[in-house]
Amino acid sequence: MIESNESSSDRRAVKASLVTLIMRWQDATQAFDEAVGERLDLGPAERHCLSFLHETPRPAGEIATEVGLTPAAVTALIDRLEARGFVERRRSEADRRQVLVAMTGAARKATMRYYGPLAKDGEGLLEGFTTAELSVVQRFAAAALEFQQRQTARIRADKTKPPTALKARSRG
Repeated sequence: MIESNESSSDRRAVKASLVTLIMRWQDATQAFDEAVGERLDLGPAERHCLSFLHETPRPAGEIATEVGLTPAAVTALIDRLEARGFVERRRSEADRRQVLVAMTGAARKATMRYYGPLAKDGEGLLEGFTTAELSVVQRFAAAALEFQQRQTARIRADKTKPPTALKARSRG
């Protein structure tokens, strides 16, 4: 839906600004998550796992897929989080043979100490937009999320290694 009265240079400028803002937003989100991880002594995979479990308990296989770990690595991750009281294993109510991993109340309390104010302030931020504007943002966010997930899957599926010179430089 391109408006007919816009100039192509205006459109290019807005798109360029939007790309920059998205990159900075991603960086700011990552920095925030890393700061929370430092406070709670959680690594990136542990934070990702807890974020994934925030909505509902999940089987270990789903966690492995979401976090991008092998089944053995996700078992070790769950064991570490369980030992620290962040998650617990429980039987599925629907299928007693299935074991689900769930966040504990203590984990929710610990993470909400940092993410609670973010959610509250974010709610206030959203109040500054009309329902129509929020609908556009929602449509963009859903499309951007699907796009980012597709790009992540593409990179994970690519088994080629980077050039040796690039690997050597990144270590320094």
